[in-house]
Amino acid sequence: MHIDQLIEDASRGDVRAVGRICSVVEAGGEDAVAVSGQLYPTGGDAWTTGVTGVPGAGKSTLVSELVEFALTDKNRVAVLAVDPSSPFSGGAILGDRVRMGAHSGNDKVFIRSVANRGHLGGISTSTPAMAACLAGLGFEEIVIETVGVGQSEVEIASAADTTVVVVTAGWGDSVQAAKAGFLEIADIFVVNKADTAGADAAVSDINSMLDIGPDTPWRPPVLQTVASDGVGVGELWEAVVNHRKHLVDSGELGERRRMRAAHDLAMALQAGIDRSMNSDEPTSELLDDIVERRTDPWSAADRLLETL
Repeated sequence: MHIDQLIEDASRGDVRAVGRICSVVEAGGEDAVAVSGQLYPTGGDAWTTGVTGVPGAGKSTLVSELVEFALTDKNRVAVLAVDPSSPFSGGAILGDRVRMGAHSGNDKVFIRSVANRGHLGGISTSTPAMAACLAGLGFEEIVIETVGVGQSEVEIASAADTTVVVVTAGWGDSVQAAKAGFLEIADIFVVNKADTAGADAAVSDINSMLDIGPDTPWRPPVLQTVASDGVGVGELWEAVVNHRKHLVDSGELGERRRMRAAHDLAMALQAGIDRSMNSDEPTSELLDDIVERRTDPWSAADRLLETL
């Protein structure tokens, strides 16, 4: 199908067309650039919320419940659930759409499982472009759920307006949390599965870390939820809305959007480099030059960037 027709169908709300656009963007290449180029200019009004945290914290269940509250204020919500990749097919293997089945059939909600394809940032290299295209198609709310945060998986903070970090009781000591970068990336903390022993202690631990951390205009609230029962999710959504108001009132929103632009540009460059590395020319000649010591990898990288 022609790209223009695909965008037209997706803009009318054709769910299959929206899915195909996501597939085009995820695959990369010239078609992905064409789609992104057409949709990017019209997506500036969307809000992006990132949900990350330790594996097994119940992020998918929490996101599913959060969608219900987002729908009360917005017409359309898109969820990008980033999963580990299959070592065989390269596709997402956990299938968060299964765990968000309550929204199946709702034409105002679009849910897509995205394979991280080995990228270590918690999201995939195609996630920012996919989010931008969904915004351009009229989704006012974009929710990105990461694979699960670790010491190198904090990239979501550069791709979202508000970052929600989800932990559970018994989540580990504060030293490990600091290593993971929780304090640096969290706009809101959520202790999920708060009906289990140790939830209050987890809240106290996080607040203690915030107390000794830097003094900032926005102090991340520490909330408790039981996502499986919908408990506390309304308060979480209220915190997201309050953080957005803070971003607007303080002028920080513009700074964050500029940071996201820099992040998206870096991801786009990485995607271009990956495509070049997988092609025969000019990479093959450059590799020969490096092997034969006629040039060095850093000079070769500059030459490669000039060809992109």
